[in-house]
Amino acid sequence: MVTVSHEAVTQFQALMDQVDEPLKITFQNIHRGYPTETLVRFLKARDGNVSKAHKMLMDCLHWRAQNEIDKILSKPIVPTELYRAVRDSQLIGMSGYSREGLPVFAVGVGLSTFDKASVHCYVQSHIQINEYRDRVILPSASAKHGRPITTCVKVLDMTGLKLSALSQIKLLTIISTVDDLNYPEKTNTYYIVNVPYIFSACWKVVKPLLQERTRKKIQVLQGSGRDELLKIMDFESLPHFCRREDSGSSRSSENKNCFSLDHPFHQQLYNYIKQQSLIIEPIQPVKQGSFHVDLPEPAAEGTEIAKTIESELHKIENRNGLTQSLDDV
Repeated sequence: MVTVSHEAVTQFQALMDQVDEPLKITFQNIHRGYPTETLVRFLKARDGNVSKAHKMLMDCLHWRAQNEIDKILSKPIVPTELYRAVRDSQLIGMSGYSREGLPVFAVGVGLSTFDKASVHCYVQSHIQINEYRDRVILPSASAKHGRPITTCVKVLDMTGLKLSALSQIKLLTIISTVDDLNYPEKTNTYYIVNVPYIFSACWKVVKPLLQERTRKKIQVLQGSGRDELLKIMDFESLPHFCRREDSGSSRSSENKNCFSLDHPFHQQLYNYIKQQSLIIEPIQPVKQGSFHVDLPEPAAEGTEIAKTIESELHKIENRNGLTQSLDDV
């Protein structure tokens, strides 16, 4: 793991003190009262190099300013039917907190189809969840525990992962790039559960391509991961697809499905965005559709990983095709 020195943080802070006032306000919206912890995150993302971390943070601030990210929580995806379609096809939610007070986010990787709305809707929704986490959830957790809580835990459900995932790689790479460049080091640990063969095959070739600090954050658990996850969180905070002792499902009918728009987390998020839209832009009518954000170019590492996954999926597809042909003989 990267160890960030006090001297590096001091140098970085001195550089940020020289930033123009509008960008200082944007920086305040990022750090939410914890500037040192934010500087450390960017330093870790650039292996402790102050000049690279400074460039990364400045690029992030300019991206936020150019795309009005500070206002994105006042831009609802409307009508509600469109937002419900996004929620039904981009499976993500918050199921509770770890015993250390970290928010637990669940992601239905395998059953997310991303086929009910535009790319811009999915990117907007993803950024809004990031911003709500950083501006509302994490500050509230920090206040409750009396210490900075600036990261979360993610549980990734691979139930239903199929070869059709090939069509989603481009969008997932865009979302991953947005996170890497503008929300670095926000996830403490990734727990991967309900793993099918197709994931295992891809993981084998992708793992060596990941940076060491990323690899160390990823834990692939057996089955639904229930027993391991109960070591760090209470049963009430387990994502619904981890609650059974055998493999769960991202589309479980249990009433605790945190992916559903009807779940308390999504109700609170959507109501917050609608309220903010009335406060910040009370006169202007809310535009239908999505709020466009400039889509970033994937970094070299992300592109290589995407190509490797694509190649591996094609190999599996070809093997399956050959097997099917032999079966037909």
